[in-house]
Amino acid sequence: MAKKKVEIRMRRKRSIRKKVAGTAERPRLTVFRSARHIYAQVIDDVAGKSLAAASSLGKTAASEFAKLAKKEAAKKVGEAVAKRCLEAGITKVVFDRNGFGYHGRVAALADGAREAGLRF
Repeated sequence: MAKKKVEIRMRRKRSIRKKVAGTAERPRLTVFRSARHIYAQVIDDVAGKSLAAASSLGKTAASEFAKLAKKEAAKKVGEAVAKRCLEAGITKVVFDRNGFGYHGRVAALADGAREAGLRF
C-alpha cells in the first residue's frame, strides 16, 4: 500500500513539474513532507541551484520545533524560508507542492511564507 501511495504521488509530481519551473526572477518553492518533518527549498531551475532552504530538522530547528504541533512547525518553516528568501532579494516564487495535497502542513507552510512577505 505504501509503495502504491508513493507511486501515485510521483505521478502527480511529474504532472505538476511539467507546468511549474523556477527561473532566476521567480524561483520555485518546493515542499517535501515526511511523517515527522517538513522541508522547504527555493530552487532556480535554469541555473540548477538551491537559493534558500529551511526545515523542521536541524541543529537550531530541532529544539525550537520539538515542542510545536506539526502544522505550527510547518508554518514556522514557511516563515523561515521566506525570511531567507527576502534576505537574498527574492520576493516572488512559484509554489510547488511536490505532489502533496494542498491542505494541512503544506497549506500551513504556504500561509507562513505568505505572511512573512513572500508572494506567490
